[in-house]
Amino acid sequence: MHPSLLIIEDEAKPAGTASDQTNGKREAPKLVGIARLAAQGESIRQGHLVEYFTLPTRALLNRCTSPRVPFAWTINPYRGCEFACKYCYARYTHEFMEMRDGADFERKIYVKQQAAWLLRQELKKVKRGEQIAIGTATDPYQPAEKRYEVTRGILEELALHHGLELGIVTKSDLVLRDIDLLRRVAEHNSLFVNLTITTLSTKLARILEPRAPRPDLRLDAVRELNAAGLNAGVICAPVLPGITDSPRALDALVRATKEAGGKYIYANPLFLKPCSAAVFLPFLEKEFPQLVDDYRKRFGARAFVSKAYSKRISELMAGLRKKHGISRPFSSRGEISYPQEEEQLRLFA
Repeated sequence: MHPSLLIIEDEAKPAGTASDQTNGKREAPKLVGIARLAAQGESIRQGHLVEYFTLPTRALLNRCTSPRVPFAWTINPYRGCEFACKYCYARYTHEFMEMRDGADFERKIYVKQQAAWLLRQELKKVKRGEQIAIGTATDPYQPAEKRYEVTRGILEELALHHGLELGIVTKSDLVLRDIDLLRRVAEHNSLFVNLTITTLSTKLARILEPRAPRPDLRLDAVRELNAAGLNAGVICAPVLPGITDSPRALDALVRATKEAGGKYIYANPLFLKPCSAAVFLPFLEKEFPQLVDDYRKRFGARAFVSKAYSKRISELMAGLRKKHGISRPFSSRGEISYPQEEEQLRLFA
């Protein structure tokens, strides 16, 4: 999931915070919207510090009006993500359910109910040419998908439609389970499957993304998806200053993407919201204490890196793509020119 996205989830309105005074005692604030629905969810399974809940859902397609992104709609089959990536920007989505502990995002996973049925009703709102991004605030192929198959149900519905512009973002090789289904979707729709890889180092990935599949497994997924005739590439996001941003590391990743048959690779720097910083900075103090001061200077007054840093990463990636023969992005509808890295198709990041 790329940290520059600011997606408001379905019914993602903050719960009411006003409280009434009754007999001199302060009553607990009444939960409304998504917070009320989450509170009504039933616990359906527990495992290694993770608990799964049902989530009554009134809408699956989320309209996106942010000028920062090119897509019109988002779909997130789950709320929360078990991969526990230390840098994840999407932790803020649990705050809409009155969950202020950043760790709740990776420990309490909400499974959306009747997703395929809801999508069938809602797709009529999508106009031709409007893009739908799947997995902007949660990984659609996280471990919950093995059991609940919400993403698979969504893809089965999408396979019945024509003319859609679709993108999937994941860190999981579980996406290979659905190769045949993805091919059916791609027969009559534009589909890109994007594997997020921040580093080729298994050791580093294990501490950055504790429960996500290894980087080599993700590259294998890119290889198999392309071999199956699908459009697949790599998103290096976020790029972490002083940790994953060296020219040598990025060069190795671009080269590996090319060798895996990836049709494109993009990169975007870290976006550090306060809810993410609450988890990421303690991680940094433990694993990279020498970088703490630098990060506090970079992100002390803003969530984004400087324009100069973004430009450097953009130019570096452009040069590496050219060096390794990925100098043009692939499109099922013809070749298009690269946008600036910071303005790239954030659907895939």
